[in-house]
Amino acid sequence: MRTTTRVTKGRAVALLATAAATALVLTGCSGGSSGSSGAGGGDISGTITLQTWALTPTYTDYLNGVIKDFEKAHPDAKVKLQDQPGDGYADKVLSQASSNTLPDVINLPPDIALPLAKRGYLQDVSKDDSKLASTYVSGALDSYEYKGLDGTYGYPWYLNTDVDYWNSDMFAKCGLDADNPPKTTDDLFTQAKTMHDNCPTDYLMSRKPGLGDFTLAGVKVLNSDGTKFTFADSSKAADLIDRYKTAYQDGYMPSNVLNSDYLGNSTLFTQAKVAWTTGGATSLADFEKNNPSLKGKVTVSPALDTPPLYVQGLSVSSKSKHLATAEAFAKFMTNAKNQEAFAHLVNIFPSTTSSQSDPYFSKDDGTVNGKARVLANEALKKAKVLNPVEANSAMTDFLDQQIALAMKGQVTPEKALQTAQTKMNSLLANG
Repeated sequence: MRTTTRVTKGRAVALLATAAATALVLTGCSGGSSGSSGAGGGDISGTITLQTWALTPTYTDYLNGVIKDFEKAHPDAKVKLQDQPGDGYADKVLSQASSNTLPDVINLPPDIALPLAKRGYLQDVSKDDSKLASTYVSGALDSYEYKGLDGTYGYPWYLNTDVDYWNSDMFAKCGLDADNPPKTTDDLFTQAKTMHDNCPTDYLMSRKPGLGDFTLAGVKVLNSDGTKFTFADSSKAADLIDRYKTAYQDGYMPSNVLNSDYLGNSTLFTQAKVAWTTGGATSLADFEKNNPSLKGKVTVSPALDTPPLYVQGLSVSSKSKHLATAEAFAKFMTNAKNQEAFAHLVNIFPSTTSSQSDPYFSKDDGTVNGKARVLANEALKKAKVLNPVEANSAMTDFLDQQIALAMKGQVTPEKALQTAQTKMNSLLANG
C-alpha cells in the first residue's frame, strides 16, 4: 500500500466517485429505522468480524496485534479480520448491506457511511459512549454526524490534512518572500498578482474553486437537513467565481487550468511550473523524488484559511448479533495507544485529541518534513471536512464544468451556479 495515497487526500477524493452508486442503490434497499437501540452494558462476548479496506498484507501484523490484545482483555470475544481490495469497495459494502451480510465493524469514510446510516444499517455509537466528544478531534467526530440524522455513525480512526508548499526560488525571482507566503485566500490573490507583474510566464495559482472554497468563503452550501444545495443563493459564491475569473483572464494562472488535459497543481508544482500546491505532511518526499532539483527549494506553511480534513473511521453494524462486542472493539481499535502505534507505521494522524501532544507529531526536528508534520498536527485542531459528503463526484464534476464556463466568460457566475445547483439538487433528490 502506498502510504501517501490510500490513507490521505487522494483516497478521500477518489471515494466520492463510488459513494454515488452506494447512495443510489441503497435507496431501494429495505433498511432499518435509525439504528438499533444502544448496546448498553451487554456482555463483550461472541465472534465478530472486522472489515478493513486495502490494509493487508502490509499491515496484517499490526491489525492482528490489536485483535490479540482485545481478545486477551475479553477472553469470551473473538474477532475475525477480513480485508477488501481498494477498487470497488463502496460497491462491495453496498452488496453486503443489501444482502444483510454487513460485517460487525466496518472501515468506512464518512461519505460511504452516510447512505448506510440513512437506511438504518449503522449503529449510533453515541448512545453507548458518553466520552466521544472528549476523546476524538471535533472535526473528525462531526464528519460522522449527518444533517437530518440524530447520532454519530462512526468512530474516527485515522486522519490527514493539507499544508501549503511554496517554491522559494520562484518566489525570490518574482519579488516574493517564501518565508512570508499567503496566509489567506485574499493574500493568495494579492501575491499572485505580484508574481505575474514581475514574472509574466510564472504562476502562483493553478486551480479552479470548488465547494470547499465556497465553504471557506462563508457560503451556506447545504440546507440544514442536507436535502438541498443552496450555494447559488449566496452572492458570495458568485463573487468568488468572479474573482477567479478575473485572475484567470488576467493571466495569473496557466491557461490550461480549464482544459481537460490539466495535470493538477501538484504535478505542475513538481515540474516547477507553478510556485504553490497543497499536500499532506509527507508530500515533500514525493515532490523531491519526482524532481530532485526541488531539494532545498521548498518551504511549508499552514493551509490557507481553514485546513481541510480527510477522515477514515470504523462504523458498527446496527444488525450485529454481538453489538456490545462490536462497539467495544471499534472503541478499542481507535483508542490513543492503538492509533498512535498505527500512525508511527503509516503517514497519517490519530483522531484522538490526547495524541496531539505526542512528540512524534508535535516536535519540529528542524527539517521541512518535520515542520510539515507539526503544522499538520496543529491544523487538525481546527480542520474541517470542507466538501459536504452529500456531494458525489457526478455533482462536483458538473459544478466544475459550470465554473470553467464562467471563468472563460461564456456564462455569468450567477448563471453557472444556478445551473449547477439545479442539476445537483436533482441528483441529490434521486440518489
